Formats: sequence, structure tokens, C-alpha cells
Amino acid sequence: MEQLIDQNTYFSHHNPYHEKLKSFDDFVLRDEEGEAFRGNWSKNAFKNQGPLVLEIGSGYGHFMMDFCSHYPEINFVGMDYKFKRSFQLAQKLEKLERKNFFFLRANGARVDRLFSESELDQVFYFFPDPWPKNKHKKKRLFQKNFLKQVHSVLKPQGKFFIKTDHSDYAEWMKALLLECPFFQIETVSFDIRQEHPEHFLSSFQTKFEKIFLKKDIPIKGFELTCLKEGP
Repeated sequence: MEQLIDQNTYFSHHNPYHEKLKSFDDFVLRDEEGEAFRGNWSKNAFKNQGPLVLEIGSGYGHFMMDFCSHYPEINFVGMDYKFKRSFQLAQKLEKLERKNFFFLRANGARVDRLFSESELDQVFYFFPDPWPKNKHKKKRLFQKNFLKQVHSVLKPQGKFFIKTDHSDYAEWMKALLLECPFFQIETVSFDIRQEHPEHFLSSFQTKFEKIFLKKDIPIKGFELTCLKEGP
């Protein structure tokens, strides 16, 4: 789950897990370290020209690990900003034999600093913190500037997939997207698994999603296409 941050204090932290993540530096990048690959992730980080995808808010890594296992030909970059959770995920990722991924201990508000124009084929944004109280809604990452950033880093016709359990946040997202010139809405559903059981958004489950489904909470899903002219 991701949220907005104060950019001025982004690197002024003293969390012990920041240093512990150094032990996974063959596939974990912290803070601004990922910026070294900006524009050349597939070539310089993955050493191939496979499709490049990003998950913003990898959480406990269920989707990341399942997706990477099913699609070994795809270059996957996971991202989360919570220190301890990132360390715990790195421990699990280290045990995987095939490493067709990198993990960023970074924040989704910095997407355009980590990836260049039209670099990504797909972006996944699943179950972000809904910040349900009215006074906290300004902390939601899903804002006009975030949509502008995702549009920038996606290739023309690139895909942006979103899921949330929170009805109010889904309505917030829908309202912003209807006013947004950057994306074409291909699918919008307030119960994706019931209405579109064969859709990609119904094929994988995150840890949070499994919890919500056990509580019979409908999963809201969006599939968007990046509207941008090609080279």
C-alpha cells in the first residue's frame, strides 16, 4: 500500500531495516538507487530486452512472486515503501531460484524519477491505502499528478491495472479517470470477480485480496490503456 510523502524528508530516515536491506543488494535497490537504471532497466538491470512491468505497493509479495513465476520472460520491478515489510519480502524473494525481478524500497510518488518516458509496458496498483477519513483523503497517492506520472512512464497503449476493496476510493478513482485525458477506460467493475471472472484482474490474489474475499467484500477493478502517440 502506497501513500503520498513529503519529498523534502524522503531520505532523512534512520530505520534499521534500511541497512539490513543491503544484504540483498543484488536485487534490492533503496531510495534513489533505482534512478541509476532510469531509461535502461531492461538493458542494464535485467540484461535483456523483455517487457518491463512495475507493481506499485508490492506489500507482502504474493502477486509479485506468483506473477514472476508464471511469466519468467517478463522483467518485473516491485516497489514498496515500508521498511520492515520490504525486508521480509526480500527474505522471501532471495529464496526464489529464478530472479526475473528487482525490488525497490521506494515510494510510488517517485515513479517518474525511477523510470523514463515510455519505459514501462504495464503498471499494477493493487489495494493502496484508502485513507478513508475526509481529512486524510489528500494523502491518497491516486491523484492527478500520480496519473500524469504513470502516463509518462507507460508506453503508448501500455496497460495500467488497478484493484481496491474500498468502495469510496473506487468512486474517487473513477471520478478522476473520467476527467483524465491520459487513459482510456477499458474495464471498470465494482465486483470484478463476479462480473469478469476470466479477466486478468481476477487471475491473481494478493494477501489483502484473500482477506477481503473471505469477508465477501467485492473487489473493484480498473483496466486502463495509455493514450499516447508512438515514436
